[in-house]
Amino acid sequence: MKHVHLIGVGGSGLSAIALILLERGYKVSGSDRQISPPAQRLQTAGARIFIGHDAANIAGADLVIRSSAIPDDNVEVQAARNAGIPVLKRAEFLNQLTEGHQVIAVAGTHGKTTTTAMLAWIMVSYGLDPSFIVGSSSSNLGTNAHSGKGVYFVIEADEYDRMFLGLQPDIAIVTTVEHDHPDCFPTQKDFEQAFVEFVRGIKLGGKLVLCGEDPGAARLMKGAISRGIQCIVYGVSSNGHEITSSISGLGYDYFACNITRNRRGCFTFDAQDREGTISVEVALQVPGLHNVSNSLAAFAVADRLGLDMERVAKALSDYRGTERRFDIKDEVAGILIIDDYAHHPTEIKSTLAAARSRFPGRPLWIVWQPHTYSRTRTFIEDFVAAFDEADHVVVTEIYPARESPPEDGFSSKKVVEMMLTRKTPNRYDIRFIPTLSMARDLLLEELNSGDILLVLSAGDADQMSAELFKLLKNRMPMSSTGRP
Repeated sequence: MKHVHLIGVGGSGLSAIALILLERGYKVSGSDRQISPPAQRLQTAGARIFIGHDAANIAGADLVIRSSAIPDDNVEVQAARNAGIPVLKRAEFLNQLTEGHQVIAVAGTHGKTTTTAMLAWIMVSYGLDPSFIVGSSSSNLGTNAHSGKGVYFVIEADEYDRMFLGLQPDIAIVTTVEHDHPDCFPTQKDFEQAFVEFVRGIKLGGKLVLCGEDPGAARLMKGAISRGIQCIVYGVSSNGHEITSSISGLGYDYFACNITRNRRGCFTFDAQDREGTISVEVALQVPGLHNVSNSLAAFAVADRLGLDMERVAKALSDYRGTERRFDIKDEVAGILIIDDYAHHPTEIKSTLAAARSRFPGRPLWIVWQPHTYSRTRTFIEDFVAAFDEADHVVVTEIYPARESPPEDGFSSKKVVEMMLTRKTPNRYDIRFIPTLSMARDLLLEELNSGDILLVLSAGDADQMSAELFKLLKNRMPMSSTGRP
């Protein structure tokens, strides 16, 4: 196999695979509806990228890989099959991609991108040169994927379309198991069953690292132990001393205590183990208690790999985040703009809590672009209750992603109507502004110095925040030097 063609190459999953293949010396081509930033990076790295889908795009390919969003009737899929070229989904290619490595797979409804990036950064800073795939480009690593010469392959294990079932990890991390992707998993039971199957794929003699505070993750423990998998439990202590989860009843092998707010508005804590042999200080640069939990997962794996924990703590303290995960973009005219990928009610609550902790006392504006009709409809009650930390909430129309508009005309306007009738102690300003351009114009008119703008989107609303920054910058008054 010398030439691999990827259909839907602009997404985070396939772009990462394409980058690793390029670094391994393969000829790589790909196609997508438009050129995304990841696709642009691939072009720079040497891949041939086609805009739009055409049978001619697969010419010369030995293997075709397609994203979950690409249907069977796609013209390139059909052309490849007619030519006898194998066509695989990501899940069907992952074992081949990770072959020869010790695989550490990071799964979970929330926190998997950050945890993967933290662990990859620990290994890179340690000089281990791991291969890795992260769901977003890391500030520390400067990329979302790399083919390293080291023994480890750290990979974000995406549950969508059951992609993670293509992995057979030596070590698996499960951060949370909370119902999501109702288009793939209609019920919580369906969703949890996929994680049960993922854990069954851990190699015999392997390890499962799980969050003891999350009931869904904790429920995976019994099945893992029955297969001889070693289970390692982590959790954030509630009072600085407690090391047993009140939710799952599990004792923590690794936990955080002495948690304090540091000068960055993030959290500093002591990471410790059950035996009392480890106690090191971690001073995070990424906000929110959820990131204390994420760092503990990476910390636990690093210890089980025999790394020096003082060096691990320093790496975690140096970790600066990834794109669209509380990604502080710019400040202009005293207005700070932050992009975040939060698209599930639990993620929204955690992100807003992190913003309040990071920037206490500053007015908090939220632009929320709901992601997919099925998710918005399924979790509508939870979305309605997710924004109580905000001062102003602007809700745009739903980003459909892979879905078609429903026949009943369901819209995010329904969510706003329910918000307006909900009784809450904090009556924040709520508005339905259907388009991103209208939201941008509203913000341009109403934002003031000192405001925090947090754009929550797994779609394309980050483009709106970039446009808004340029417009705000252009309207700034000029000083006597001719500079804003």
